[in-house]
Amino acid sequence: MAQKVALITASSAGLGAQVARVLAPDFRVVVNYSSNASRAQELVDELSKIPSTHSSPTNPRFHLLQADVSSKPAVEKLVKDTLKTMGRLDVVVSNAGWTRVSNFMNIDEGVNEEDWDKCFVMNVKTHLWLAYAAKDALAENEGTFVSTASVAGVKPSGSSLPYAVTKAAQIHLAKGLAVILAPKIRVNSVSPGMLLTEWGMRFPESKREAAKNNTKLKRLATVDDVADQVRTLILSRSVTGQNLCIDGGSSI
Repeated sequence: MAQKVALITASSAGLGAQVARVLAPDFRVVVNYSSNASRAQELVDELSKIPSTHSSPTNPRFHLLQADVSSKPAVEKLVKDTLKTMGRLDVVVSNAGWTRVSNFMNIDEGVNEEDWDKCFVMNVKTHLWLAYAAKDALAENEGTFVSTASVAGVKPSGSSLPYAVTKAAQIHLAKGLAVILAPKIRVNSVSPGMLLTEWGMRFPESKREAAKNNTKLKRLATVDDVADQVRTLILSRSVTGQNLCIDGGSSI
């Protein structure tokens, strides 16, 4: 059986990199990055040391592709280049996103036009473009598409109003795509709470502590927790149209 291929956007660090690690034993993986080529190459070097579960893994096992996913033509080229090098596509993890931290409770800070426009491109449109570009290849292999949303899209909260609203739109987009692309393609989303990634550590300690105390489990989800659930969704052949909150119960 041919070894399956996963494309992960924004995967040189943080959650995307951890998803690459948990898929590396069983999948051939395309790592996408925006600008930090050396960090992306370090990840590929690390992945290459992970043993494959396949007795004769197909080469290349890993491939590095630069793309600015805020550009529709760049997203289309990313999928084309993946297929050209890897020969097939079974899994897409659409992990890109954007926010500018502002005061969610301050309406004056919540009406910045540039924030709304960039959030809508990065939190909604890029996921649509990627699903559309990959749909034929995914359908051929009864593949799956998983996008990284946020608990801010479930419970009004988070780094900014534009972020929360566009994450809610992203979750609904995944449900819409699950309906449209069935029965050949499964589409789901994951909604982490605050993650203490490089980005999450930008929040002041007081906000990080408040986020932890707001969970029912009194602990924040980790990147490992979320990546493991992404892998579960990828392998679950009967799950589509679902948004999985991985937030320690903060949204209930």
